[in-house]
Amino acid sequence: MRVIIIGAGQVGSSIAADLDETHEVVVIDCDPERVDELNYSLDVLALHGDGTSVDTLEEADVERADMVIASTDDDETNIVACATAKAISDAFTIARVKNTEYLRTWQRSEKAFGIDFMVCTNLLAAESIVRVVGLPAARDVDPFAGGQVQMAEFEVDDESPVANQTVSEADRFDSLTFAAILRDGEVTIPRGDSVIGPGDRVVVIGSPQSVQGFASSVSPGESPGTAEEVVIVGGSEIGYHVARLLEERGFKPRLIEHDPDRARELAEMLPGTIVMESDATDVDFLEREYIGDADLLVSALDSDEKNLLVSLLAARLGVERTVAVIDTTPYVDLFEAVGVDVGVSPREVVAEEITRFTREGGAENVALIESDKAEVLEIEVDAESVLAGKPIRESVATLPEGVVIGAITRRREFITPRGDTVIEPGDHVVVFVDSCVIDDVTPNL
Repeated sequence: MRVIIIGAGQVGSSIAADLDETHEVVVIDCDPERVDELNYSLDVLALHGDGTSVDTLEEADVERADMVIASTDDDETNIVACATAKAISDAFTIARVKNTEYLRTWQRSEKAFGIDFMVCTNLLAAESIVRVVGLPAARDVDPFAGGQVQMAEFEVDDESPVANQTVSEADRFDSLTFAAILRDGEVTIPRGDSVIGPGDRVVVIGSPQSVQGFASSVSPGESPGTAEEVVIVGGSEIGYHVARLLEERGFKPRLIEHDPDRARELAEMLPGTIVMESDATDVDFLEREYIGDADLLVSALDSDEKNLLVSLLAARLGVERTVAVIDTTPYVDLFEAVGVDVGVSPREVVAEEITRFTREGGAENVALIESDKAEVLEIEVDAESVLAGKPIRESVATLPEGVVIGAITRRREFITPRGDTVIEPGDHVVVFVDSCVIDDVTPNL
């Protein structure tokens, strides 16, 4: 597939790096130094120019393109670039936007602006944050099969009851599969006698009820549910959507916003949220409002440094768990190393969403583990699939190591995969695949 990516920032570069080995990729950016860097570092053709220009798009041979992805940091540029590409080619167009107004307009009339698919950075980031609320120790959660299956990644600390247990001892749930253990940056496919060590990250796939049960096993001291006290710092678009989505789930969050006009606006838009006008770094205010008693604090301010400061301050005051929005993706690991429990990069989230559209092999949903160490795919099995018509132990034996069948849904019914389970054409299978074998495995699925 020939893919043209407009914008070589963090999102565009991440998508290009994911596609360069399997697709013909052209990247357009107006920064000549960035263009030179990409030509040396990736197997792509990087062009210097304006992605909204007909001349530049023709230089990129847009008429032969299968897909155009506009991923600059400017919403209007992305919309115009997609509209221009659509006017002179038949390429599938994807635009990244931050403003949810554009998303609402597009949703009312799909194909608006000449865009086939629109991804909203702020909304996707908020949804990603809300998914980890209510699951103690969860670092990442993704739904599959219309919400019937969940993939979740948990961090196991020294105090966790499952630390130093074998997988067999920790597996007390009927519909849960242990897909992987991440240790020191390495992916291990667990066996029954594999020991879960302190500091490990465990990836499980199962029904939402079983994943919730495992979350309670990892951190039994935390009480998940709508009774959880959640504080949101920052009334940005992301902060607003986090509060709105939590309200929809029955939570009654508190939101701290420094700007009085924005605080008043948020109070009108969020009837189920207590909006407080204050500086979130004011320790006297935080102590007076008992912020330290919160179960979870989401920091969604407009700078990474402020979010780090607020998260560390909240943890010192006693908040059980902190989630920080981190705009600079490489900072995520650094911030988590110094005390932020979960870092959410809006750019990484949107890159993952766009990557989903570029997959070969019929994947209907994709989640990336630790950026690129592994993938979880949802696939509708057809008669040609290596998985169809035989027990799982036989079909998996024909695939490279690093593949785990995590869950199956058949006519909307959840099926726990076992060695003798026979997968039928039409089944939806959620499968964990180590990234080192992904290219060999996906065509066979």
